[in-house]
Order: sequence, then structure tokens, then C-alpha cells
Amino acid sequence: MRGRRRLVFALQLTLLLLTSIPVMDEDLWQIGIDSHQVSESEEANSEENAVHIRRSSRVTSGKKNCSLNFAAVPAPATAPPSDRARLVPESGSFFPARVMTPFHAPSAAAGPIPVTHSDDVTAVPVQTGVPYFPPAAALSPNLRSQSLAASFSWHMDDFIQAVQQVEDGNPGSLPVAVLKRLRRAAGLNDAFIQHFLGDANSGGPEMDAGLSAYIRKALHHRVTEDAKEEGVVLTADGTTVALMPLLLGIEAGFLSKSRGRTRGLYQLTLARDLDLSFRHSSPLTQRLGPDGCWDNMTSPQVFTLSGSPSPLTTAQLNGGMDGVILGMEAKSGRPLKLSSLLTEYYCHQLENGGLDAAPLLISRRRRGNFRGLVSPPALVRQVVKSAELQQRLSGRSKMDVKEKKQLTAVVKEGMREFVQKYMDCPPIIPRCMWGAKPYKGTPTNLSLPLSFMYIHHTYTPSQPCLTFEQCSADMRSMQRFHQEDRGWDDIGYSFVAGSDGNIYEGRGWLWQGAHTLGHNSIGYGISFIGDYMASLPSQHSMGLVRDQLASCAVDGGRLIANFTLQGHRQVVNTLCPGDALYNEIKGWKHFGEVKKLK
Repeated sequence: MRGRRRLVFALQLTLLLLTSIPVMDEDLWQIGIDSHQVSESEEANSEENAVHIRRSSRVTSGKKNCSLNFAAVPAPATAPPSDRARLVPESGSFFPARVMTPFHAPSAAAGPIPVTHSDDVTAVPVQTGVPYFPPAAALSPNLRSQSLAASFSWHMDDFIQAVQQVEDGNPGSLPVAVLKRLRRAAGLNDAFIQHFLGDANSGGPEMDAGLSAYIRKALHHRVTEDAKEEGVVLTADGTTVALMPLLLGIEAGFLSKSRGRTRGLYQLTLARDLDLSFRHSSPLTQRLGPDGCWDNMTSPQVFTLSGSPSPLTTAQLNGGMDGVILGMEAKSGRPLKLSSLLTEYYCHQLENGGLDAAPLLISRRRRGNFRGLVSPPALVRQVVKSAELQQRLSGRSKMDVKEKKQLTAVVKEGMREFVQKYMDCPPIIPRCMWGAKPYKGTPTNLSLPLSFMYIHHTYTPSQPCLTFEQCSADMRSMQRFHQEDRGWDDIGYSFVAGSDGNIYEGRGWLWQGAHTLGHNSIGYGISFIGDYMASLPSQHSMGLVRDQLASCAVDGGRLIANFTLQGHRQVVNTLCPGDALYNEIKGWKHFGEVKKLK
């Protein structure tokens, strides 16, 4: 299978270099309504109106593996405050076809490929004047490596291809040797890392210059003054991951010789960075986050944070959590190549059963797996130990009892925020990641905390979405329907649950929605993608809403602790959220009947 994947990759690359002609694949749902226009103040029931669904071709690059294949959506000329991270030229596209350009190495200045638009379907222009490159197989090993490395984007599947090149350059190498070569190329060899993993400069062949340059930039993490985050990659599940803590954790796992604790696992992945964040954040700044958005979802080059950066971004935390999870897997002794381990974890494709039938060790289960492996008190102790070690390695005097007690108190306070945001809350895909158009006009802010949560189903789209790209397409279709056919300001729902393991931000925590007539100012509207008259959403997606999103809202001060959960049909004349789902939520905690006025 791995040989076949490499062969397919080489053939696709050759075709792209010679022709740059995109492949037509998949479908973009476009929803139009056959009934009259409805104002937002009349939003009685969007789900049950007769809709006409037409399919238009989606343009993709044809590249599979982990890659995201998105349809193109015109970039808006302006964006509301929540979408300011979408740095997309007006003449460009948010989701263009993924066309690799081997004559340009990844650059922070690179943007989406210019496209033209016709009836909301993107026509990708054939590139002219592209320098000729001979097929990859005809190049010398060194030139082939540099040519392929230059074509890589900051997507996880491209990074995995780079890892495979490193493995192929020294056949038979153990994963630890491959990881050490990656670490040497990236210059990750400070005293703290060497304390646990040893010197990266000892032994092993040199890496080709082009591949080495790609690896160095991929692993070197930094945030620039203009809030661009480097050393991170986009994964197929829609999240962004810092590679340095991920690979350090995996190396620690492979080096472990005992079944007990893995030496350095927590310090290398999370503890050192958490210590830095907790101790150097002021009361007026956030300790953790933020997330951000990519300039281009199919060939990502630039990742821009959505707010003022803290010392520890969401991508670093994702990478750290994955480093712990895969580090524990690496110590299990399974004979896996590094590229195979990464492929299994990041590239699993869900089938009809969704996450209910998926393996445990996949990136979509990141937060649940991390909760099962790590206890907050143990992580607090590891953060304090990390601080003590750094102090000792720098030649400073040993931390006294008083200083250690003060540090522990600071870490405990910061740990509560980490647990709430990254262990208890579900993964929420921000608007700019699914390609939201701007809010029309000025949103109405909610007065928090709210007292109600209203459960919906989308009805149309009627099928659950199992991938980040399909769920994103469904979100764009619903937003287009609500804005263009209904005449509303935005997608009506506050949040939407996919069956891919994600919650998708609609109007979010702060903006009043258009989901439950007469009740929009007092509750959040949460919808499940699909028609649930006769069947239920996946158990996993229901758990995300019932247990995690609700708890996240209460802990974050957005819902009152004794909030009431109701189905849409309880307060509006509608069949929503479907018979099956309504019967299900009647057994959920916080479910409440409508209080009738006397």
C-alpha cells in the first residue's frame, strides 16, 4: 500500500508539472428555495421548506492520501471582526484547486492561485509559462528530492511524503534514527532536548539540501510580529498541528525501554511550553491560544492567528497532545515506520458508521484520547519538574520551597484554563476555516449567560457529513441558503455538529442567531447535519453536544448552570429536530418541557 501511494504521488506530480490541468471530482451542494423570500424576523422553520438541490462539479487536484479537496468559494471583499484572519485576495479563492508548484518553495508571501468565478463554480486557469521539469523518476536522487521538497505545502500529507523521502534515503533505518535526522535538520538540539533524547548530531547520513530546508522550516516554530504562525501544518481533520512537540513526543516514545513512564514525554511535548505560558502571561493577556486560519485549504502556505498570540498557541497544544498520544503508542513496540504511524493517525477515512465505528488511535479523537491518558494533577507536577530542570540546566541555583510553592499555585490556576478549553470543550472549527462569508450588516450581541439550548436538525443537507471538507461544504450551502434565499444576515444556527468529530461555528457564542422564532435572544441554536426523522446522529456527535458543548458553555459563563434544553418543535410549529432525535433528547440532562402561562 505504501509503495502504491508513493507511485501514485509521483505520477500525479508528473502530470501536474507537465499540464497543471485540474481533475473534476466530488460535488458541491448548492441549495435554493422554491418558496417565497423570508425575512430574518420570520425565520419560522428553514429546515422543512421545500428545497431544490442541484449538484455542481467540485474542482480538485486529484491528490488523495490526507489531502483536503475543497470546492472554490469566492473570497469576500470585507470581513467582520471574527473573520479578520482570512487573508484572501479579492481576486483569489478561499478553496482553490490544489495545484502544486514545484518551481516555488513554500513562502510566507504565497497566496491562493488566482481564479475566475462563474455561477459560484470556480474555473481554475491553466498555468502558462511554467518551467519544464522532467518526470521525477528521470531525475537524479538529489535533484528529485529537491524538486519534490519544493512542491510541498504545509499540509500534513506533504510532510508525511517528506518523511518517506528521509526514510527512503536510508532504507532500513529505525524510526529513532529517522527522527534524529529530522531533529538535526531542524536544529532541535538544545540542552533540554538533549537531556532526554541525546545529541541529534551524532551519526547518520546528511540529508539533501532541498529536503533539509523544507524540514527545517516545517519544524521550526515561531510566531511573527504580524501574527503569522510557522512550524505548523494543516491536517485532514481540519485542525492545525505544530510539528516540533509532536515529533519530540514520538521520539521519546520510541526511545522508551520500560512499560511504565516514558522519560521526558510530557516535558518535551507540553510541560516546558505550559510553564513558559503560565509564568509569562500577564493578567490582561490570555495564557493559551488562539487558533487561526489558513490562506488556502488545499495548498496551505500561510497560517494567521485570529487574535493576539499567547506564548502557547492552539496549534502547539494540538501538537503536544498528539505527541503524548503517539509517544505512548510508539513505546508499545509495534514495528512501524514513522511515516506509517503518522498516516494511520492523521489519514484515516471515516466510513458510514462515522466515529462510532472508527479506530481509537486517530487524530479526530485527540481530546478524548488525551483525557484518557493524562490527569491534570499529574500534568501540573510535570510542569513544575520541567521548570526545575530548565533552571538546573541553565546553571541557576535550585528552586527553594517557597518558590516551588508559588510556581505550583500559578501552574494550577493555568491548568484549569487548559483543561476547560482543550480537554472539556469539543473541537470547534472557526468560521474562517469552513469558508464563511461575512455577516451582512451589524450583528446583535447576546446578553450572557443564556438560559436555553435549542436542538435542531438541518433536514437538508439530509445526510451526515463524515469529512471536514464535506461538513464545510454543507456549512457554506446552508449559509448561502440562509443569506441569499432567506435574506437573513448569516447562517441561522449558533453551532452545527458534523459527524466528522467537529463542532462548526455558526454565529458563535456572542452573536444572536436566527434559529428559533421568538427565542433567539435567550438561547443557543445547535443543529445536527442530517435528517433525523427516522434515525439518530452518531453517538459521538450527540456526545459532543450533550456532554462537551453544553459543559463548555456553562464553564465559560455562556449558559447558566441550570439551563433548559428543548427541541425546536417545542416552541415553534415544526417537525424539527425530527422524531427520532426529539425522542432521544427527551432523555438528556437539562431537557425541559415548555412552561405554559396560566
